[in-house]
Amino acid sequence: QAQLVESGGGLVQPGGSLRLSCVASGGTFSKYVMGWFRQAPGMERQFVAFIIWNSGNSYVAESMRDRFTISRDVTENTSFLEMNSLKPEDTAVYCCAAKDQSGPATWPPAYADWGQGTQVTVSS
Repeated sequence: QAQLVESGGGLVQPGGSLRLSCVASGGTFSKYVMGWFRQAPGMERQFVAFIIWNSGNSYVAESMRDRFTISRDVTENTSFLEMNSLKPEDTAVYCCAAKDQSGPATWPPAYADWGQGTQVTVSS
């Protein structure tokens, strides 16, 4: 079971950028897929991106692909979500999550381990 801790959220003006980090511990990460999800108040949890830990292959939701990038540092057991050209509608709690390599990586119930989340607020 992995323990996940996010950081990097905050208040940013529209058009700004943030880099979220997710430090993972307690698991065998070569078997893992690491995902990022977000949830705005009153909304369902939304898939953002995932990365396959051992290969680095990744996928970002189509609606965010031109602005968001996911990456990882295997030496630091950390995944990153780089977010650019932020919009007010990007405001949400962003969570990272870990799963094994079975099941769809865009589906929140497939993920066994979750971080507490970090708040991102995009406002002028």
